[in-house]
Amino acid sequence: MTIAPDLVAQILRLHTVEKWRVGTIARQLHVHRDTVRRVLAEGGQAVPPSPLRPSRIDVYRPFILATLAKFPTLTAARLYAMVGERGYVGCDSHFRHLIAELRPRPPAEAYLRLRTLPGEQAQVDWAHFGHLSIGRARRPLMAFVMVLSHSRMIFLRFFLDARMDSFLRGHVEAFGAFNGCPRVVLYDNLKSAVLERVDHAASAIRFNPALLALAGHYRFEPRPVAPARGNEKGRVERSIRYIRDSFFAGRSFTDLDDLNAQARLWCLGQAADRRWAEDSRLSVRQAFEAEVPSLLTLPETVFALGERVAVKVGKTPYVRFDLNDYSVPHTHVRRTLTVLADEQWVRVLDGATELARHRRCWDSHAQIEDDAHVQRLVDAKRAGRAHRACDRLAQAAPASAILLQRAGARGENLGSITASLMRLLERWGAAALQAAITEALAQDVAHPNAVRLALERARAASGEPPPVALVLPEHVAKRDAPVRTHDLRSYDRQPQPDD
Repeated sequence: MTIAPDLVAQILRLHTVEKWRVGTIARQLHVHRDTVRRVLAEGGQAVPPSPLRPSRIDVYRPFILATLAKFPTLTAARLYAMVGERGYVGCDSHFRHLIAELRPRPPAEAYLRLRTLPGEQAQVDWAHFGHLSIGRARRPLMAFVMVLSHSRMIFLRFFLDARMDSFLRGHVEAFGAFNGCPRVVLYDNLKSAVLERVDHAASAIRFNPALLALAGHYRFEPRPVAPARGNEKGRVERSIRYIRDSFFAGRSFTDLDDLNAQARLWCLGQAADRRWAEDSRLSVRQAFEAEVPSLLTLPETVFALGERVAVKVGKTPYVRFDLNDYSVPHTHVRRTLTVLADEQWVRVLDGATELARHRRCWDSHAQIEDDAHVQRLVDAKRAGRAHRACDRLAQAAPASAILLQRAGARGENLGSITASLMRLLERWGAAALQAAITEALAQDVAHPNAVRLALERARAASGEPPPVALVLPEHVAKRDAPVRTHDLRSYDRQPQPDD
């Protein structure tokens, strides 16, 4: 640090003439003690360092050094407890400062500058850029970044998750943007690439099967870096920092599509026009144009993308996928189906048959329905109600089945006849309705009006007042429903030898 000449002269005068000590000069002139000593040393008046005062920790210093040599990562709190058991009574905060000076430091490591051939390598990583609120959902904003190691060309694509299908889609779109594929792609130990690592040897790594399928399709080699060796993929790390500072900071966008459109323009514009690290006379764009012929040619067939998930349909005709419910035909409840989803569509499959297709919703707790699915369920419920009415009529008044058969033979509307008979059943009761239907059939008139007239004639003959229709709750009305008794003789059946 350079200080003014007048301050140098003042320090020399105060020390030589006024006999001020180093601490007094530093305190009065508001400079550091080491600065005062340096000025005095340069002026030929070096001050010997003050002798260190004895410290309470001096007695325990050999024990601390031996313990740290054996256990370098032992915490200062544990060391403080250990020396406290041996008689140390010093302050714990001061002890931590002393341990920080005594703790052994690993030697500084030197790194070689890594150079790659054109088309040889790319580096891939995820980066988190906060969250986006979509309706009631709070989705993470994740950036997929791929950088060609030779030219430093950047591919940037934002997603609302970091799932495996998004990871694979990022690769496919990056290869399409580069119009080629590198021979090696470097990853860190994220689960989308490495499922398990037994040791540091490359032969003891279990890759994600989906990534291996992608690598087999494009013929590149997935290669994870060693644990805690971020320098091996420093190009993508620096690119992410460059993206944060030069692209994302202070940027506004309306939705994810708008952000990705701006990212594409930025990658092809400002990011491609920056200086190339290997030769400042060239830009990244020029280095990339020279690298493209060295990339692997893309295959003719497109890699199949999309998230495939097995889902179980409950008692309602909906499948739950990514926090939302999507409708399916009611004929497939209580079954296990397959959801095939991408960023735009959610398809529900039963084997190879597509049952439903919906626009993907990025909200949460939303119910996405197909009107046709709902209408078919409503129609089925209405038809079911008609069948339930027929079953109830057959149990309460068995003669109603013959009346409905004769009415159907004449082309009558069986639904309206069933509804009329149900109203008569609720008003007059099962016994009266059975007698009235029998009388109408005897007169060969299969119509509810004939049944109603028979009921009125029977009431007038008995002198009873007309019945009053009561509207009862469903649970009360069910108590009066006729119940078909079970044949108790089945319990007395003797077991046979084949039973």
